[in-house]
Amino acid sequence: METESRTPPRSLERGGGWTRRRFVGAVAGTAAVPACTARTAPRADAPATRDTPDSAAPSRGPSGPRPLYVGTYTSAEGGGTGIGIASYDPRSGRITGAGTLTGVPDPSYLAVHPDGRTLYAVAERQEGGVTAVRLADRRVLGTRSTGGAGPCHLSVHPGGRWLLSADYGSGSVCVHPIDASGALGERTDRVVHTSPPPGPGQQGPHAHQFTTSPDGRHVLAVDLGTDTVYTYRLDPVRGTLTETARAQTRPGAGPRHLAFHPGGRYAYLANEVDDTVAVCAYDPRSGRLRVGAPQPTGSGGGTNYPAQILVTADGRFAFLANRGHNSIARYAVESAGARLRLLGTVPVGGDFPRQIAFSPDGRLLFAANQRSGTVTVFHVDTDGGLRPAGEPFASPVAVCALPL
Repeated sequence: METESRTPPRSLERGGGWTRRRFVGAVAGTAAVPACTARTAPRADAPATRDTPDSAAPSRGPSGPRPLYVGTYTSAEGGGTGIGIASYDPRSGRITGAGTLTGVPDPSYLAVHPDGRTLYAVAERQEGGVTAVRLADRRVLGTRSTGGAGPCHLSVHPGGRWLLSADYGSGSVCVHPIDASGALGERTDRVVHTSPPPGPGQQGPHAHQFTTSPDGRHVLAVDLGTDTVYTYRLDPVRGTLTETARAQTRPGAGPRHLAFHPGGRYAYLANEVDDTVAVCAYDPRSGRLRVGAPQPTGSGGGTNYPAQILVTADGRFAFLANRGHNSIARYAVESAGARLRLLGTVPVGGDFPRQIAFSPDGRLLFAANQRSGTVTVFHVDTDGGLRPAGEPFASPVAVCALPL
């Protein structure tokens, strides 16, 4: 069953000059094609089968080189030719290139199935698609249409049965079933965010993230265009969505990315347009968020667009990627998750950090720097400090790093 928007979709044009193309250049192409997806490692309190791209979790420890996949824009000037393939040393953080998985245009965000066997990617194009790639032989298992434009984020629901994706251009979210092989079926639902009206400088909704709460009861969609986080219940059998709550930021905040504290009662919202972060109280029973007051990103008031925010597995620290200031902001998480305290910023060592991710053991942090075409790596210290781990790794228009 598919649930389209309750009213006709809004125009895909963006107002006030605010558009993703401002950052990525003209993204050409209209066909729904294979794309690549990214994640970070699961939280310590999450189920073993859970894919949670917003925090790091402990693993069995370093045991030789580990895989790294890098997303890019293939249609951007100087972009890549597909998903970058590399490996990294889990002790030193050194990255070694190993080629490219071609045939996956504009794979700007990547995610992996909880069983580690299948990679999922968006095709961030006018006619959006999501693609499954079997990692054992890097075979593309097929592409499914999202029914929307410009998909920019995806994640796998706990248990591995459903793929969730967000279409930036059309302001829609959708659900695809995942079969036993890891391949995707036709979408089971799609919802377009038609209300509330778009925020200042926006002409429509822009869904930027679609993720699952720590307890798996709700799925949450962050929409930059409507300044709203939508909470849904996902039917575990039919794969359909039922809205249960909405949380609005202050007008013009432009929320982009949400990360939960491992305790499950708080989440942290990165606001791209007004250059702030906010602590959100979360009610697991209703799925309702309450957005707190805006807080600084450490940019000092200069031109800056916060991107991705992460929380450590022990819930003691959070990190925010600052595009423009070109830094990673460090926060202490206090009062059992209820408070963020800015500790300072660390230069990212690249230009325009679009996405950050922890290694599975939480000891390394990777930053994909879009404009410099590099991936930088940091050691994550137990006191929340970040130390550069070697030289940046060159990768064309690097917008997503997925360490496994």
